[in-house]
Amino acid sequence: MNIVKRAKAPTPKFFRVLRNIGLALVAVGGVILTAPIALPIVVSSVGGYLAVAGGVLSAISQITTVNENASQQFQDDNE
Repeated sequence: MNIVKRAKAPTPKFFRVLRNIGLALVAVGGVILTAPIALPIVVSSVGGYLAVAGGVLSAISQITTVNENASQQFQDDNE
């Protein structure tokens, strides 16, 4: 399965929640980085880290899909 098919495939509920949390982190990080007032260096660094972490979390959560064959095999193995 290539990246485009993975991105278009249904995402499990848990990873949809994680994706939304990641998008919120990106938004908060972006607001901190583009603040019109002078902020301490530490706060600006945290904003950058939030933006990067949120972007990675959102990207990984978006390409996570449910593999029906694997879940069926897992159920068969546990019975």
